Amino acid sequence: MNQTELRTAESQAIAARLREELARRRISRQALADMARISLSTLEKALSGSRPFTLATVVRIEDVLGAPLRPQAAAVSADALLAPEAMGSYSRPAVRWIEGAYLTLRPAFSQPDSIYAYRTEIFWDEAASHLRFAESERTDSTFTQAGFVSMPNLSGHTYLVTSEDGQYRLIMLGRGTRERRMFGLLSTLQVGAGSQLVPVSCPIALVPPEQVEALRFGLLAPGEPGYGEYREVLDRAVGSDFCRWYG
Repeated sequence: MNQTELRTAESQAIAARLREELARRRISRQALADMARISLSTLEKALSGSRPFTLATVVRIEDVLGAPLRPQAAAVSADALLAPEAMGSYSRPAVRWIEGAYLTLRPAFSQPDSIYAYRTEIFWDEAASHLRFAESERTDSTFTQAGFVSMPNLSGHTYLVTSEDGQYRLIMLGRGTRERRMFGLLSTLQVGAGSQLVPVSCPIALVPPEQVEALRFGLLAPGEPGYGEYREVLDRAVGSDFCRWYG
């Protein structure tokens, strides 16, 4: 057995726990493999028991899920349950409600009447002691985002921040509804003429995927199946005063 491979009994226990997590969060195996940056084949073989998990693979999956799969990883100190002051000093128990997968909806920049739909996963990063987010199921996978989550008590808003080499992309969300739906504003850069990047903003909605009748990802144009339901949800961002436009 490779030194990095876990013992059979431990690997089987992790596989069982992981299958439960995938079912509970409604995450596909392909999406998990993409977020953890492992091959789908590696994940499938470990889950089926034909090959043991390696420690490196388990650590990557735990980071993505924000949950321990190994029994020894479950024990954490009190300090590890508190986010840094710069992110709002929120505690892990206080933000468990926000953890999970979300259907993410926003206008398509190239076709304003269409809606772009993808998945956002919000999870607790044990090592860093704060919430993180990661996107998946994007047709433009080159622009897939990941970053940290700030939740200051002062404003009551939730901020999903991508920070790469001094460049920022921000999602600002109002307080979650009783249905755990969140609405707000996305500010990012759009490719303009040539290599020029242009600042853009648009409404955005994050909805638990089990709350939509027909879950679809990608670009939805008017008249396509599911478009009406998605449009009604997205329009709440402005219609219910979660964000405002000023000319």
